[in-house]
Order: sequence, then structure tokens, then C-alpha cells
Amino acid sequence: MPRPKILHQCQNCGYSSHKWLGKCPDCGEWNSFVEEERVSKLKRQKTAEPIALEDVSHSEGSRHSTGIGELDRTLGGGVVMGSVVLIGGDPGIGKSTLILQSMKGLSKLGKVLYVSGEESPEQVKLRAERLKISSGDIVLLPETSLEGILSVVQKISPQAIVIDSIQTIFSVELPSAPGSVGQIRECSTKLMFLAKKHGIPLFIIGHVTKEGAIAGPKVLEHIVDTVLYFEGDKGNPFRILRAVKNRFGSTNEIGVFEMQEAGLQEVDNPSQLFLSERPENVPGSVVTVSLEGTRPLLIEVQALVTASSFGVPRRTALGVDYNRVNLLIAVIDKRLGIHLGGMDIYVNVVGGLKIDEPAIDIAMIAAIVSSFKNQPVDKGIFTFGEVGLSGEIRAISQSEIRCREAIKLGFQKGIIPSANAAASKNGMEIIGVKNVEEAAEIFFF
Repeated sequence: MPRPKILHQCQNCGYSSHKWLGKCPDCGEWNSFVEEERVSKLKRQKTAEPIALEDVSHSEGSRHSTGIGELDRTLGGGVVMGSVVLIGGDPGIGKSTLILQSMKGLSKLGKVLYVSGEESPEQVKLRAERLKISSGDIVLLPETSLEGILSVVQKISPQAIVIDSIQTIFSVELPSAPGSVGQIRECSTKLMFLAKKHGIPLFIIGHVTKEGAIAGPKVLEHIVDTVLYFEGDKGNPFRILRAVKNRFGSTNEIGVFEMQEAGLQEVDNPSQLFLSERPENVPGSVVTVSLEGTRPLLIEVQALVTASSFGVPRRTALGVDYNRVNLLIAVIDKRLGIHLGGMDIYVNVVGGLKIDEPAIDIAMIAAIVSSFKNQPVDKGIFTFGEVGLSGEIRAISQSEIRCREAIKLGFQKGIIPSANAAASKNGMEIIGVKNVEEAAEIFFF
């Protein structure tokens, strides 16, 4: 028998060392090394034959709907047979609820195996009754042993598999505890091989760390085909499902849900929802249009500018990049002559959204100046455009789609980059601006 190889492995990033270390040299985490025994049990597999690209065939109808339109949109149009989907999010945000609702739609294909490592069958049944889900093709398996799961899969041949959650699954071939890097890597790899070999879609629920990343560590995201993150505040009923990796579709798509008593409900028109409680004639509120994948979203950007009570003014940004906000404050100071050095500035995107595209730059500037001047922006105006350091307003992509979405919700005037103005007129008043000085004159005439 070969002597087992003892390694100390960081549970945050997966870095291995032959001796214990107090601080991981790779990720900088303290006290994250755990002793693990690693025994190589890899067997030689049959060598695959090379295939010419033009000889490879694929099925056009390989996608199947989950019965949830927002989830299908985020996945790129539906579930691809044999794909591995990882879903992460904060505890209690709705991961298990969403998966159980999607299993109802996938059960039309045949049996669906729901492996519950954290909850008993009675607990899952209570959730299913609350969600009004009843299907004889949804099979519950309260099991945490990987070998036991594989034997059940061979016995019942399910059409889809759910693992809730991967941190509870362990293999008897490894002596380390469930949830360790070695166990997660081994179990995820074997489950991935199973899904690819038999063409079974596999859904894996993963816990997140206190920093918001999926625990495991990143090796788990490299194994799977699609990574979905659930975003949102527990106190807010709205949930955003965002794809950060997708081998079968765009990573810019998002799904919008509302948590209700009967489960997660799809939001067909999120723009109207995000603007439904917008206050009228209040300074610091501006509407902009952001593009998430193929979907234009009208969102409200709010800003609050107050005199600072401390020596160092505060800058707070929620839903937007903090460094971007500081950059735009410098543009306001230099190009508009509005000195904000002694002011506390707070910027927020309403609805819990996180927007990272530069098209909302001009909206943030307008909201900050509006709050500073205590002068509201006309409620019928929307705006979008990227702002450069010299104060110029640069053109953005797909402006026509953004303007059409604004027309649907009753906006009459758009202040957009002059390079986009000619192609964006759809029966509404479009004003093209070249720099922030021109935009400020129109906003606050």
C-alpha cells in the first residue's frame, strides 16, 4: 500500500502546502489551512479519438424549458441536456425555492432526483405544499454519500438531478470532512462526469462565504458550465438572478423575481416595478436606461448631498462602482465648477440592482447636481450616456432599444449623447448633448 500523502490545504482558495501555515500566501486568509489526506486513485481511461470539427453533430432541440421564463432567460434560453449549473447566494435568499419550482417544469421530461443533504423529506414536502408543487416524478433522496447518490442514479435513471447542497456531500474514498476543498472537488468532478456521460442536467446549490463568493473555492466554478448568483436583500422582496459564467449563453442576462408567500414570482416588466414608487418633484432623483443582456431596464438613480459634519466627507455608493462615483464627482468639480469637497455624497440605485455599465454616468451626475442645487429634474425626462474625464458625453450601444423602452413607460424627453440622437428618435423629443455643461443647462435651465 502506498503511504498516504498528507497535505495542508487552504479552504478559501485551494492552495496546498506540505506544512501548516498561519496565513495563506495565495489569498491572504488567516487560519484557513486544514490537514487533508490525498491518495491518488486515478485509473487510466480509454483514449478518445480525434474528430474533425465539421464532423461534429449536435441537436438544435437540446434545450428544455424549466417552466420559469426568467430562469430560462438567464440560462440562455433553457436548460441544456448534460449541463452543470451552479447556483449561489446568501442563506435564505430563495435558492432552494427556485430550484424546487424549476423541478416542477423539468418533471415533464421524466423523473427528477432531488438530493437533499440539509433538509429532511418532511421539510422539503412542507415547502412543496406551500409552493403548490405536486408531482409524482419528483423523487426525494435524503443522502450525503456520493457513492449512495450514484447508485440511486443508476437505479432510477432520472432526467435531471439537484444537489442541495454540494457542501454536505462527501466521498468515502477521501478521509477529509464534508465541505472541505478536497471533498468538494472530488464530488463535483464525479457528478460532472455523470451528467456529461448520460446527458442529464445537473443543478448544484453552493454556499457563499462572508465575502459573497461561492465557498469551495473557485475550483467549483471552473468545473461547472453555468454559474448563477442570487442577489438581493432579505428585507427586500425583489431578487435578481445573474449569470456570471455561461458556456451556453450570454453572461449579461438577468432574471427578476419577487418573493411572495407562494414562492418566487416572475417580474415580466421590471422597469415599471422599479419606477412604481418613484417620488415626484424630489431633488436627487433621475431615471436612466441600463441594458442587461438583451433587456433594457429603466431604473431610478438617487443621490443625496449634504454638508459634512466630520473632517473627512463621506462617499457612499450602493449598486454602482464606488470609484466611478468619485471619478464623476471630480468631473463635476472641474467641469461644472460645483465644489463638493466639503459635502457628504450618497448614491443609490433603487430596487437593489447592481449596475456596472458606464451608460448611467450622466444620470449619476444629474442626480448629484440636482440634490446639491435642491432642484428636481422633470419627471418626464430620462437620460443615459458615458462621461469622460474631460466632461464629454460619449455614445453608447443600442440607444434605440433603450429609447423604445422609455416610450413604453410614458417618458416624453430624452437627454442622450449627440452621437446617438439621430438614430434614436421614435416619435419623442430627443436632445443630443456633447458635454456635461450642455446637459446641466438642459436639466437645470
